[in-house]
Amino acid sequence: MTTATCDRTAITSTPIHEVLAGRWSPRSFDPAIEVPAEKITAALEAARWSASAANTQPWRFIVARRGTTEHATIVDNLMGFNREWAVSAAVLIVNIATMTTEDGTPLRWAQYDLGQAVALLSVQAHHDGLHAHQMGGIEVDGLRAAFGIDPALEPMSVTALGALGSPEALASDVLREREVAPRVRRPLDELVLASA
Repeated sequence: MTTATCDRTAITSTPIHEVLAGRWSPRSFDPAIEVPAEKITAALEAARWSASAANTQPWRFIVARRGTTEHATIVDNLMGFNREWAVSAAVLIVNIATMTTEDGTPLRWAQYDLGQAVALLSVQAHHDGLHAHQMGGIEVDGLRAAFGIDPALEPMSVTALGALGSPEALASDVLREREVAPRVRRPLDELVLASA
C-alpha cells in the first residue's frame, strides 16, 4: 500500500510521541486504496480498550467500506463540505454513545468516553499508516432512521478513515487551502487554567 506523503508534524512546546505529533486530519483520501481488514480491526480494538467511567464502555460503531450502500448512506447524512471529500474515504465509521444504562439511568459521561475511544481509534490508525478525520457535521436523525439506531443510542460523529490522498484531488479551492494550511494550536498556557 503506497500513500501520498505530507509532513505535517506538529511543532510542540516539548517532545511528544511521534505518532501523536504526526497525527492530523486530512480531507483528501486516495479513492483507489482500500484499507486492509486487519487495520480496521486494530483501530476498533484500540477503541474497545479505551478507558470508561465505571467500565461502562458506552461506545458503539457502524463501519462502512467505500463502495457499499452503507458508506453512501453515511455520506448522504454528512453536512456541508464533509459530503464533498468524505466520499473518497475508504471507511466511514459512525461513532455512537450509549446514553443510558439498561435500567434507564443516564450516563452523563458517555460522550466523553466515546471521545476517548475514538481518539485511540485515530491514534492506532495513524500508527498503522492511515489517516482519520472526525466530523461532527452529521444528520443525526437521518443516520438514526437509515440504520434503525435505538433511541438510547446517540450518533455523535463520523470518522473518515483511509490512505492519504493528494490535496490537488479536492474539488474546491477552500478545501485545498485548508489541506495545506499550517497546523496551529493555542499555546499551552492558554489551556491550563491552574497548575500548582
